[in-house]
Parts: sequence; C-alpha cells; structure tokens
Amino acid sequence: MSETDAAPVAAGEHTLPGGDAASLRESRERIARHIVGRERELELTLAAVAAGRDIVLEGPPGTSKTTMLTAITREWGIPLLFVEGNADLTPAKLVGHHNPARVLREDYSADNFVPGPLVEAMQHGGFLYIEEFNRAPEDTLNTLLTAMADRSIAVPRVGRIRALPTFRVIASMNPYDNVGTTRLSTSVHDRLNRLAVDYQSAEAEEEIVRLRTGASGPVGEQLVGDAVAVTRATREHEDVRQGSSVRGAIDTVLVAQRLAALRGLDDPEDADYPEMVFDAMIVALSGRIHLDEAAETTPERVLRELWEDRFILHPHQAAPG
Repeated sequence: MSETDAAPVAAGEHTLPGGDAASLRESRERIARHIVGRERELELTLAAVAAGRDIVLEGPPGTSKTTMLTAITREWGIPLLFVEGNADLTPAKLVGHHNPARVLREDYSADNFVPGPLVEAMQHGGFLYIEEFNRAPEDTLNTLLTAMADRSIAVPRVGRIRALPTFRVIASMNPYDNVGTTRLSTSVHDRLNRLAVDYQSAEAEEEIVRLRTGASGPVGEQLVGDAVAVTRATREHEDVRQGSSVRGAIDTVLVAQRLAALRGLDDPEDADYPEMVFDAMIVALSGRIHLDEAAETTPERVLRELWEDRFILHPHQAAPG
C-alpha cells in the first residue's frame, strides 16, 4: 500500500491563492466583472472557500451558481470538477476504480487505479462541484465525510490520498424540487456551510439576457423587458410549483428574434408583435415550468394567462420605454 506524495494539511492551512486581505479584495473585484448582480453571494462564497470551508449553494436552477464558481476557480487557476448527483453516482464512480483489464494482467496496484472526480480534485487541489447534491445516494454522500473532515481518504489497495490545500467540496441543490431527492443526514449538514441563492432582480436578469442574446434595437430592447417579465411571472403563478429560470427569458428572446426575422417584423408597435412573443414563450417556457400536481391546467394555458396579463390586461407595461 502506498500513499500519495501530498503532505497532510492542517486545519488552519486551507488557504487559496490570494488569501490575504488585499489580494482577496482584488480577486473579488476581478471576479465580479464576470457576474451580474451577485455581489453579496460572491463575497460570502469567497469568504467561505478562502476560510477553508466546504459549502452548499441552495437555490433554483439558473441563479448563476455555476457561473460564480467557474469565475472563482478561473481567477485562482485551479480545476473545477463537475459531478451530477443522481441515483447512478456510486461511491466507486466518485472515488475511482481499478482498471479491470490491468487488474487481470497485473493484480491490484496503485498504478492501475483510475481516479474518480473526488480523488482527482483532492490530488490537484480543485473544487469538486456536485450538482443536485440531494439526489445522490446516501452511501455516496457518506464517502465525502472523511474527505471534508480530514482532507484525506483511504482507498483500498492504493493507500491514503491527502488533499492539496485548495481542495474544496461545493454542492448545489434545488430547495423547490422534492421529487427523487433524499434528505441529507446530520453528519453531511454538519460539515457544510450553506448559502441560499435566490433569483436575481428584474434589472439584473434583463442585463443577463442582453449579454447572452446580444439583443439590441427597438425590437430587441422590447423583447428583453417582455421576456424577463413573463419569465418572472411564471414563478408567481398559483398553478406553478416551480417557474422558469432566466434561461427561459434568454431562449424566449433568441427564438423571438428569429421569428421576427422570419415574419419581417421590425417594430415593437406592430400589431403582430404580441402574438410573436407568445409563440416564442410556448417554445422557450412550456417545458421549463413545473405545474402543481393538483392543478387542472396545462403549461400552454398558464403561459396564455401570463401573456394576456402582460399584453392585454396591462398593455402599458409592455409599451416601449
């Protein structure tokens, strides 16, 4: 049995590049340039990981969690390893396995061990980012306990793997989705900091949509406001269990722009503009809203209601300017 060459890491040594106060503030400013409207969440996440802590980001999809982590790891030049939490994520897939063909020829050895994302993150000092954390099996999550508490794990026939100082476990989960999820144990909760990440403001979402779509001109500007408004409205409808993220608004604008080109529509005052927006909504949003199980309706009906509220009941809200 052999050990990795990485030296043991003491509790106070979990520091990241730029961990002193001045460089941490500089890192925050540089990272913030790549993120829209997440100043507080960025600062809190930076503080947690710079303090050597693991953290779970709890919030709905499309709230810039991945964008924020990507920006942080890019700033510090360390790996970000993605893992999707689901029923198929076994401990062996997370930790790693021995190459079967080589085992038949050579028997088990450290040389024929294929690292999984957990071991790879530990060896390279990266962030292990587990999405849909509460969908992973309990025995798989328990595999993380020692890695989070001791910054090391024992792998049979390999030895003890010790993490580099920049290794972190970052988890994310959607508090609004209880289908197919498991309740996290007290032991897991006790080893994780937690930050709730909610939807951004309408202004921030409009800026995100502009950046992602390149929308401009009279039609483009109007589409951005309308798409964000109806997308945000899906989160408040009484028959909707979970509404769409800002990705729905982005796709609504992208689809509507193409529809406008196909239909020769270049003026938001055109009588056909509202119907074009509705058609784009059906394509972009109908699959992104999840209805309450007791609701006797369809996504298309819900979207029609939201569209009518925007363009018929309160048309002044959709007027240019």
